[in-house]
Amino acid sequence: SSRFFSPININNILVQGAVMTVIAIGMTYVIVGGGFDLSVGSVVALSGIVAAWVMLETNAAFGVVAGLAIGAFVGLINGLIVTKLDVNPFIATLGTMVFLRGLTFVLTDGQPVMGDEGLPQVFLDFALSRFLGIPYLVWLPIFVIFVFSWLLHHTAYGVRVFATGGNTEAAYLAGVNVQRIKTSTYVWCGTLAGLGGVMLASRLQSGQPTAGVFYELTAIAAVVLGGASLYGGEGKLYKSVIGVFIMVVLANALNLANVPSHWQQIAVGLVIVAAAAADRWRHRKAR
Repeated sequence: SSRFFSPININNILVQGAVMTVIAIGMTYVIVGGGFDLSVGSVVALSGIVAAWVMLETNAAFGVVAGLAIGAFVGLINGLIVTKLDVNPFIATLGTMVFLRGLTFVLTDGQPVMGDEGLPQVFLDFALSRFLGIPYLVWLPIFVIFVFSWLLHHTAYGVRVFATGGNTEAAYLAGVNVQRIKTSTYVWCGTLAGLGGVMLASRLQSGQPTAGVFYELTAIAAVVLGGASLYGGEGKLYKSVIGVFIMVVLANALNLANVPSHWQQIAVGLVIVAAAAADRWRHRKAR
């Protein structure tokens, strides 16, 4: 399509990938640490709603902090369920996902949260403003990538995350507090999903109870496409970001090609299956 390389479409790809990028960074932490989180899509919706509510009652800054805090709290709950109660991460976060999605509809009665006069203008301007021609919504994930890449790949904490995901028993015998490390990865994942929810609320100009549907599957697929192992102990953040944009460009290209939405879902599903199969093949080859 002649429209693919147009400035408008490139901007659309960057903005669409911005929210998913911060979510995928958190998902990378969990997967590298040997975990799994299906609740991030529901956290996106809940964080956006809470942020919108709080800023309508106070101001934009408190709303943003509240959105991040609710994400971190959900991540902490997920981590404690997995580590303290020894519940399988898939089951634990599946339950959290369903619970939170229902909670968002109960709290909002299925209606967007935006107030009679709309959300604070300074919050809405964040999604519209640009620096050097690039939206702030794109600059923020770039900053997040640098910070969390340094934390994961260049600190002792990052070494412990890889060790915990690669071989939990060996990490424990080496003196690593594996429960604390695993819980921390869920907290980071929840916090970044909360950030994604706040970003999405700014872009949509409201807190939407339907936001974030299927985001967890897209994030997991992007991380696995980027080379992270579902068995833990392997992954790089910049490759996860590449995986995000593979998914985003795929969806964008299908839209430009006028492919019906249900066929787009089939294509994305095939990519997820292919990514999981490729991860399994890599794991067998490594063994």
